[in-house]
This record gives sequence, structure tokens and C-alpha cells, in this order.
Amino acid sequence: MRLYLDDEREAPEGWVRVRWPDEAIELLKTGQVSDLSLDHDLGDEGRGTGYDVALWIEEAVATGQFTPPRIMIHSANPPARSKMEAAVKRIHQRAGSES
Repeated sequence: MRLYLDDEREAPEGWVRVRWPDEAIELLKTGQVSDLSLDHDLGDEGRGTGYDVALWIEEAVATGQFTPPRIMIHSANPPARSKMEAAVKRIHQRAGSES
């Protein structure tokens, strides 16, 4: 499954769109997500951001309980994008991959 987290943009063809971090995390837990594209700002800070998903993946990889999918960032928020890209880099380092 290719998973697209965004509150406004439609998912590209062949992707499954979710609006909230908890929805993305539940699908990630199934082990069926091969590709993940994250937006940061989701319209309700109280429900979380795409960065929260990246942090969940980082923790799950660090504890050896999760193999991360390919991760892309499509956020238009430059500071958040940089923060999320740094998290993705840490995820790959922890997972022992260069993707």
C-alpha cells in the first residue's frame, strides 16, 4: 500500500489518502505500507502533524519492532519540511539503510 497523509491535497493515483496521524500509524502497524508521503500541517495541531508520524516510525525502528517504508515529504512548510527530513535521515540511519 502507498499511503498519503494530507488534509487538503488529493492522493495521487494508486495511493491511499488519510487525514490524521493516528490513521497513518494504524495502517503502518499492519506492515502493508510500502511507501509513505507526509504533509506536516494537517489543519488541527491537536490531532497532530506529519512529524508525529515520523517520530513514531523513528521510535518503532529504534526498538527493533518496525521496518520503515520508503518515506517522502510533500509539506509546503519549509521549516517543518527540514525537521521531517532530518527525522527521515535518522530513521534510515537506525534502520541501516540509505533510502
